[in-house]
Formats: sequence, C-alpha cells, structure tokens
Amino acid sequence: MTEDSSRPSVLVVDDVPANIRVLVDFLREGHDLHVATSGADALTLAERLRPDIILLDVIMPDMDGYEVCRRLKADPALAEIPVIFVTACFAPEDEALGLSLGAVDYIVKPVSRAVVRARVKNHLELRRARESLARQNEALTEAAKLREDVDQIMRHDLKAPLTGIIGLPPLIIEEGGLSDRQAMFLRLVEENGFKMLSMINLSLDLFKMERGTYVLRPESMDAAAVVRRLFVELATLAGYKRNALHLAVDGRPDDGTSPVALRAEKLLFYTMLANCLKNALEASPEGATVTVDLRPGDPTLVVVANRGVVPPEIRSRFFEKFATAGKPGGTGLGAYSTRLIVEAHGGFARMETSDAADATTVTLALPQPEAAGAAA
Repeated sequence: MTEDSSRPSVLVVDDVPANIRVLVDFLREGHDLHVATSGADALTLAERLRPDIILLDVIMPDMDGYEVCRRLKADPALAEIPVIFVTACFAPEDEALGLSLGAVDYIVKPVSRAVVRARVKNHLELRRARESLARQNEALTEAAKLREDVDQIMRHDLKAPLTGIIGLPPLIIEEGGLSDRQAMFLRLVEENGFKMLSMINLSLDLFKMERGTYVLRPESMDAAAVVRRLFVELATLAGYKRNALHLAVDGRPDDGTSPVALRAEKLLFYTMLANCLKNALEASPEGATVTVDLRPGDPTLVVVANRGVVPPEIRSRFFEKFATAGKPGGTGLGAYSTRLIVEAHGGFARMETSDAADATTVTLALPQPEAAGAAA
C-alpha cells in the first residue's frame, strides 16, 4: 500500500484475519493501514511506525490486548497514541478495564462501518487538537523566555547610561559655585535616578514572581521609617485634594521616632506600600485622611485605610492583573504587583470595602519566621 504522509496511519491488531479484513475495508479510504496479528507484532510495528491511532483486539493468544495497551502506555514514546479496543467482550467491567488502562474508546463486535469511521475520525481530530495545543504551549513558553531575555538586555543597556547620570550630580555639587536651589535640583536628579534604577531592577523581579521563580532576600528593616519617607514623597500627590497621611502603630499615633522592626526585602516593601498609598490617595475624596497602621507580630500586618469605596465591578478581582475602573490612565497593575510582592514574602493581601461606611481597607500580611532584631 502506497503511504501518503498527509493521511493518518492506522494500526489494526487482531489475530483473526477475517476481522482485520473488515476493519481494513471500513478504513481503506483516507487512511494508511498497517496490520498485526499478535500482540508482540503490534508492539514492534507501533515502535517502528508510530501510527496515529491503534485499533486493538482484546482476546488474542500469548499476549491479550489489555497487556498490549499496558505496554504501549508505559512507553513514553508510544503513550500518546490513541488506542481503541475492538472486541467481543461487552460486559461493563471489560469496558471499564480497557478505559482504565488508557484506551480512549471501546467498540463492541460486530462492528458497524459508520461507527468505526466516526470513532476513528473523532479521536484523530482530538489527537491533532492536543498536539496543536502542545505546540502553542511550547511557543508561549519560548515567548516567555524571549521576553525574559529581552528584559535582561534592556536592564543591562539602560543601567549603564543611568549610572552615569546618577554619578554626575555629586561631582557638580562638589565643584561648588552653586546656589542652594541649584544644589537641591541636582540632588533631586540624583534621587530620581536612583528611583529609576530601582524600577529597572524591580521589573524583572515582578516577572519572576508571576512565574513563581523569584528568590526572596529578606533583611532587617524599620518599617515605620519607610512609611515616613513615603509620606514625604507623596505629599505633593496628597496635596492635590488636601488629603492627610497618618501613621499608626498598633492603632496608636506614631511618635515620629520609634522603629517598627520587620524582616522583608526593603525595595519590595517600599514598592508594595507605595502602590497601596497611591491607590488610596487616588480613591479618597477631598480633605480625607489615609491611614497606615503597622501591627507587629507574626505575621506583621500593614493596614492601609481610606475613605471611598472600590467600584462594584472590580471588587471580586481587585488584586487581578489589569483590574481598574474609574481612573483615567489607570493600568490596573498597582494592586496586582502589591499582591505578587506580599505573596513572594509568603503572606497574603486582603481588601475590604463598605458602602455603608464609605471606607476601604487593604490588609497586607507579612510572615515573620525569624526574629527581626535591631532595625536597620
């Protein structure tokens, strides 16, 4: 029989030549057919030909169809070939056994041309669909790897000139001859350069968190000092709507000097809290207060509360990627990256919003498996 690679190949296995002739006649049109009259021959042909599908008799001398199926499914190179049992064994337990061994279907003799052709057609199409999905998954995996490689190249290429920019302000200030205002502007250039450098370093970290490959490097730090610094940096944003920023420790007002010891990755903690505060300020009405309450313990809780409610359409997916509503220019990535960061620390993020109280609270839980020690 002349083989055409565009036609699916079918291996028919039966120890009775008359049964083989029937199946070959049913499938002659549109298929490349191969036959075996014993289990041993079937395994040999399957290994050599790698057929697209196998029609397998159950009752055969020396090696029955169940054993043939077991051996096919035990071989990684042959396990994906669909096996259809074609047999006179019609008891439900026989069919259940065949399917439990990995067969995809069970046809009881005497067979019908229409049934055989339809079952073969359906399972060949299912196999092609699975193979197509596997190829798509492989392409997506390769695209993700390419994205990571490009990100690494961009990080490297951007960091070199940015490092040069960051290094210039101290040199210019050191030469002197500047007014206080000019020196302040240069320090702002330097400070914002360091922020950009941190953002570049963070971009790949978030991608790794999405893939579950990020390696956390916690350190001892003063969480209260980070919050105070953020309040200073966000003062302009808060001032647009005359909002106030308030820090509490275990519900008591911050005294401005006492540390709150925490073990976390400092840059990630800074980014996580900055995202929460920006979201809270943007959602708050004019003249409202945004509160950060640090609650030491294991886990340490960071509770960010503000007036205003989360829109109903995004409440159930608040921490999902691209979830945003009512914010022109909003990307829906702030809360998402917050969740990634807190989960990278082994903790969780929770949002509660109340129409009755006109208030929203975001709670970030950071486990503290080790003693924090002295604050950095």
